This record gives sequence, C-alpha cells and structure tokens, in this order.
Amino acid sequence: MSEKRAYLDWNATAPLRPEAREAMTAAFDVVGNPSSVHAEGRRAAAILRDARDAVAELVGAASDRVVFTSGGTEANATCVRPDLYDRIIVSAVEHDSVKAAASVDPAKLCVIPVDATGEIDLTALDRLLDETAAERVLVSVMLANNEVGTIQPISEAAELCHAHGAAIHCDAVQAVGKVPVSMAALGVDFLTLSAHKFGGPKGVGAIVCGPAAAVAPLVRGGGQEWRQRAGTENLIGIAGMGAAARAAAAGMDDWTRVAALRDRIEAFVGKLPGVGASAPVLIAPGCRLSNTAAVALPGLKADMMVMTLDLEGVAVSAGAACSSGKVKRSSVLEAMGAPAAIADATIRVSLGWETGDDDVDRFCTAFATLYRRWRQRLGADRLEVA
Repeated sequence: MSEKRAYLDWNATAPLRPEAREAMTAAFDVVGNPSSVHAEGRRAAAILRDARDAVAELVGAASDRVVFTSGGTEANATCVRPDLYDRIIVSAVEHDSVKAAASVDPAKLCVIPVDATGEIDLTALDRLLDETAAERVLVSVMLANNEVGTIQPISEAAELCHAHGAAIHCDAVQAVGKVPVSMAALGVDFLTLSAHKFGGPKGVGAIVCGPAAAVAPLVRGGGQEWRQRAGTENLIGIAGMGAAARAAAAGMDDWTRVAALRDRIEAFVGKLPGVGASAPVLIAPGCRLSNTAAVALPGLKADMMVMTLDLEGVAVSAGAACSSGKVKRSSVLEAMGAPAAIADATIRVSLGWETGDDDVDRFCTAFATLYRRWRQRLGADRLEVA
C-alpha cells in the first residue's frame, strides 16, 4: 500500500483542484455575511458573485440564473417535485437522487425506456407526453450517465417537451466539466450540477434555470439566492466551486488525452484470452463520456472485483457511489437489457485530468492478475496474459 495507487473512480468524485483549494483558503479569512451591506459583507458578496459568474460561464448561462445548493442531490430534489406537477416523467437510467425525488408520489411517476446503449427512446417520450397533454408535466433526463457514460439527446427531448407544454430538467452532474455544456443549445428549463465532480469541494452544487424558469424553494427562510434557496450561502465551498469551474473550462481540451487512455484500457481488456462465459465484456455505448469504461467478468461479483483491485492498489467502483458503500445489481444495466450475469459483474473505470499512463499500466496489470485467477477458478487452462 506504500506504492502509488491508481485512482480510477473519477465519476464518484474528482480530486480537489489546486485552484479551488487556493480560493477556499482565501475565503476562510472573509468574515462578512454576503447579505450584509457593510464593507465586510460586500467583500463576501464579491466572492459569491465571482463564483456565480464562473459557474454560469461554464454552462453558457446568465449569472442571475444560477442558484447555489448543498450539492447535486439537493439540486435534483428541488427541481423534481411531485407536489408541483401532475406527472413526473424520468428516464429508466436516472441517478437515485432523481428517482427518489420522483417516487415520492408513485402514482405520478412515468418512466422512459432506454435501448441497449442506455439512450432514451424519444418515440416513447413523445407518446408519454401525448398521454399527459392536459397535465402539468416535468420530464427529467440526465445529460450523461454516471455508470456507463451514455450521453443523452437532451436537445431533442427538450424540443418534444416544449412542444407538448412540459418542462424539462437535466441532471448534468456527470457531464459538466467533461463535455461542453450550453444551456441555450440544450434548451432545458433546469440544469443541475455538483462541484466535486469537476474538482470543486464536496457539499456544494447549483441549479441553473432557463430564461423563463424559476425554482420553487425547497428550503425556505431568508431571501438568499434570489429567494429560491434560503440560508446563508456556503461561501467557502462556493468559492471553491467557482475556481474549479474556471479551471474545468480552461482544461476542456485535455479530455481527448483522457479518451486515449480509456481506449488503452478497453483495448487491453478486449484482447484478454477467453471464450464463452468467462470472457470479459465491455459495455461501450457509441455516444458517451470520454473518461468512462464499464467492464464485466460474468459470474464474478462486482464487489469482489472492486475489493481485489483495491488490494492491488487500484480504485474503481461498481456502479454509482451513493449507496453508503453498498454494492447492488446495477439498475442502469438492467434497464439497458443486460442479463443478470453482466449486471451483477460490471465495474466502472473512470479517468480524469490527473490520470496518466502509469495509472493505466497499474490497472492493466491488476486486472490481468484478477482475470487469470478467475479463469483458474473456473478450471480453464492456465493462460499467459501479456
């Protein structure tokens, strides 16, 4: 464990960027409340305003459209509100924070099916919107899937929603900072994001509203955040989020390099010897994030793979990392039609801006060892893995 580990779980959280750490350190010394009108308060308000500008720029929005929250989960819960709509339509591969919010009133919930790549069925969405034409409807579809990386056709979905008079929310937590995001191009009413996914601190996020949209406050009290989210703002966290947003925007070109590293991993796994039930399976949607690979060894539980690789100095995960350390069958892969043997046996390998060739080498070595042991347990012939 004294050797350098390979951190390949960036979709769970990214390391804190140096720029964010510096901004947060400076904010610790700011004593004022951003809502106060004296000099100390104005200094705090300036930090808040600068961060709001940075987040707005990252997603191509106006600054007064940004509402800060405690993270992506609160942002999603604020937008996906069965108490405000007659019907909530969500995709079958949404994050648990969206599913849980939408399921508060199960009678109002409708689900958009996805194909084998995890992409939503737009024809099914159109049909659901036709069936709910006389109702107040919110549609929620994520921009990029956290488990397999599928990028959804959000602009097309938004056009359908608005043609039927429905509002649309997009959970962009996994996409922002990895792919260019433009509120205008997406055409959504609400966009949600989380700082720690692109190098900011944990515990801070944002809702970005479209030009004609406004958030009904989930947290009530004072007049902070345009009266859409009460409570004194987390100035230190927000300062870090703003700095991370600027760094993420400046480093967008680096994801091409990251994609090449991801492709190296998939090429290695794809060349491992083996046939039939013991052969590795790559789940690789055509339109997906450049940093995400989903790898299965059918018959070997994902949690065992994660623990074994961890002992070899490699950090990966099994699906989403939001279940208090519990590993369960992937509902995303089930929705995509994957058989149970694959849904139970898939790990997520996700890379980021600090990932290098040495991290990929370490993963390949560790995975080859894991695979060799698994083949031997199955009674297969001993195989040499290059």
